[in-house]
This record gives sequence, C-alpha cells and structure tokens, in this order.
Amino acid sequence: MEIRQTQTRGRIMVPETRRHVDIQNDDTDNRNDLIVENLKQVYDPEISCNVYDLGLIYNIGITGNDCLITMSLTSAFCPSADEIVNDVKFAALAVKGIDKVDVDVTFTPTWGPDLMSEDAKLMLGID
Repeated sequence: MEIRQTQTRGRIMVPETRRHVDIQNDDTDNRNDLIVENLKQVYDPEISCNVYDLGLIYNIGITGNDCLITMSLTSAFCPSADEIVNDVKFAALAVKGIDKVDVDVTFTPTWGPDLMSEDAKLMLGID
C-alpha cells in the first residue's frame, strides 16, 4: 500500500446530497485532504475498491493532533476487518501533524451501495 503526502489546495467539494463522509476540523490546514487522499489508497481486498469511495468512511474529525475516524464495513462478518481498520489508522497517521488516530467502527447507519461514490458505482457496475 502506497501512502502519499500530497499537497492539495481547497477542500474536496461533494454536493450535500451525495456527501458520504462528514469532515470536521478545528483549523483550516489541509490535513483532512491529505487523510482523504491516503484513505483512497486503502482497499477492501474483497471488493478491490478503496474504502473512501466505497462510502465506508462516515466521519473524519481532527482536534489538535488527534484524529477520530468513524467508519463502517461492508459486512459485520468481514474477514478483512482488522486489516482494513489498521490500514485506515496508518493512512491517517502518515499525515504530518497527526500523532494519534482512533478508528471507531459502527454499523449505524448500515452501509449500502447508496453510500458509494459515483466512481465506485461505475467501477463495480452498480446503477
């Protein structure tokens, strides 16, 4: 897995009706954007799509140098759950200025294809 620290400008804008992640930040730096870019390098090995575009990331919160990521899995019985959660954690830790990451896994709301990005739906052939 390649984790990059790329510099981006501005925020990723997703129309409110299509937003599948709630980004919360206590400052105006670009750490959220860098975390999102890194999360796009974390793949669900059973689906071969990244966790961000799958809509598994529900919330990214940064307070100081701490990050809390709330996410789901495609199934409560996902055999790759530990691997995916660890990859999500280390993707966020790779960003300069993030010293601690907690990942909370929730199944509320239940994940479904309606949470996927249009790119993921197209790649997986979902209308």
